[in-house]
Amino acid sequence: AQRQRAKEAPYMMGKLSSCHALHSHHRPIYHSRHLECPPMGLETMKIDDFQLHASTTKRYGLGAHRGRLNIQAGLYEDDLYDGAWCAGRDDPLQWFEVDARRLTKFTGVITQGRSSLWSSDWVTSYKVMVSNDSHTWVTIRNGSEDVIFRGNQEKEIPVRNILPTPMVARYIRVSPQSWFSSGNICMRVEILGCPLPDPNNYYRRRNEVITTDKLDFKHHSYKDMRQLMKVVNEMCPNITRIYNIGKSYNGLKLYAIEISDNPGEHEAGEPEFRYTAGSHGNEVLGRELLLLLMQFMCMEYLSGNPRIRHLVEETRIHLLPSVNPDGYEKAFEGSELSGWSLGRWSSNGIDIHHNFPDLNTILWEAEAKKWTPRKTSNHHIPIPEWYLSNNASVAVETRALITWMEKIPFVLGGNLQGGELVVTFPYDKTRTQGVTRESTPTPDDHVFRWLAFSYSSTHRRMTDASQRVCHTENFAKEDGTINGASWHTAAGSMNDFSYLHTNCFELSMYVGCDKFPHESELPEEWENNRESLLVFMEQVHRGIKGVVRDAQGRGIPNATISVEGINHDIRTAADGDYWRLLNPGEYRVTARAQGYGLTSKKCEVGYEMGTSTCDFTIGRTNLSRIKEIMERFNKQPIRLPHSNKQLQAPRSRERRQGTS
Repeated sequence: AQRQRAKEAPYMMGKLSSCHALHSHHRPIYHSRHLECPPMGLETMKIDDFQLHASTTKRYGLGAHRGRLNIQAGLYEDDLYDGAWCAGRDDPLQWFEVDARRLTKFTGVITQGRSSLWSSDWVTSYKVMVSNDSHTWVTIRNGSEDVIFRGNQEKEIPVRNILPTPMVARYIRVSPQSWFSSGNICMRVEILGCPLPDPNNYYRRRNEVITTDKLDFKHHSYKDMRQLMKVVNEMCPNITRIYNIGKSYNGLKLYAIEISDNPGEHEAGEPEFRYTAGSHGNEVLGRELLLLLMQFMCMEYLSGNPRIRHLVEETRIHLLPSVNPDGYEKAFEGSELSGWSLGRWSSNGIDIHHNFPDLNTILWEAEAKKWTPRKTSNHHIPIPEWYLSNNASVAVETRALITWMEKIPFVLGGNLQGGELVVTFPYDKTRTQGVTRESTPTPDDHVFRWLAFSYSSTHRRMTDASQRVCHTENFAKEDGTINGASWHTAAGSMNDFSYLHTNCFELSMYVGCDKFPHESELPEEWENNRESLLVFMEQVHRGIKGVVRDAQGRGIPNATISVEGINHDIRTAADGDYWRLLNPGEYRVTARAQGYGLTSKKCEVGYEMGTSTCDFTIGRTNLSRIKEIMERFNKQPIRLPHSNKQLQAPRSRERRQGTS
């Protein structure tokens, strides 16, 4: 059987590559029309700070190292992290320079204005010059005249200019000629260029990442995505199933793929895991990573990879690559030119990731009134009625996600996002009102930190001390993880809702500085994230699991599992089975259910991978039996008048006997 799978693997790769060729006409205009060269990597940080230079600088926070396409400024501008390179003087002698460190065929320039809430600065026209030694410069000309390239008309929408003729050189300069009349010379830049072959180049060898996985490395439109999922399903029909959880605002189906040795049904004792991506439609790397992951798992399963086989056979895995397909289609049209926000929201303008009901406030107010756990539970907090009404500002995509989350007993989940390199964990909302940043841990903070670190520590770049910050935050010094509320407060996040309304522990993985990396970057990004994606999935098997049964051996659904010292309970699934994520240690665990008694025992979690089994048997209470009998007789006393007559009869007989 293994030999047969090994024979099938090349055939499978061929099907994937044919799928790639068949649908290549669906690529973005950028990739199909201008095949000359991809972005060099100012936005992705492939070009490091030492390769960027400028004529003058207004201050350090506006230095050449900040002149990267789509770089974001902080909320409050400071001297370290501002949103562009800004010249120290406003005159046509200023320039911004990139050292490619090797001969490169330059084909174009993309520019933006300054990212700022307070300033309006952008360059409206510029010249381009190239050099081999940074001393002698040649200005790009069209015939006998210098070319004046048209720049930006506002600060956010990128503008691309293609050189009339590709130029081979090591250095390239952008020299502003005019700028917004009420602003200053400020730019964010990306250079389009192809490094020429040079096997002896030290910098190229040091930074080069090559993958050996034969996968479909391209950007997939909605039609491409659907076709690729179909191909994977056809290759691995015994372990995959495609289904949809609902539709987008524009009617596109939200497709998911299930990977399991028994697809289509929940198996008692087998945990459910999910990855989602694309809730912000313009953050496309997560979407492509999940499409690569499903291909990889299918191929590795067929080839007999024991790690993948164990994951598939012991876990029910769900991958939902595009939560917001409407937003993606909008961002897909612009590709490199989509800016920072185009396609982020749903078609009716809603941020899906932060569109869930705010259950934090309900819980915290109940805690302040000391209503927990008697009046208000510390888990499975119900959705408020106002949120369920038809006129509530709730995206159809969000409603579909909630129905999905309630239907399947997920244990662990990760939603892939973009624009940063960090893993965030709940709570995402600050407990103190009016505070924008404040550490707000859950009762399971130590578990969440473990889960977050399992992803960040196995990522190729998240914990690299030499990794330059994407925008304004140095997350590497915090091991590439952060409590969401410590970063910025957000009410109604998917992570907080998942923790408070379901059993699922949900985290966010921000998988790259560039929200829409060029197609040529996808193999490297896959290598950056592949091990992390697998390791995080494996964490679903850390903690305790078991079944809560009654005296007859039947599973009890909705039984409550409590861990001493952790003020957050979970509930059993329909078959009475449960999974409780816990760090290594010894715990006193209690199982209880309505109409039943309670029982406690010590459960131990080891350091080795694999969940510890901790089953419970609980008996019915006398009160519950009485209630059952009462309900059977419509809660009326059982033949009370007849009983009274029976009780009175002996007394009358006694009286008669006494008088006789």
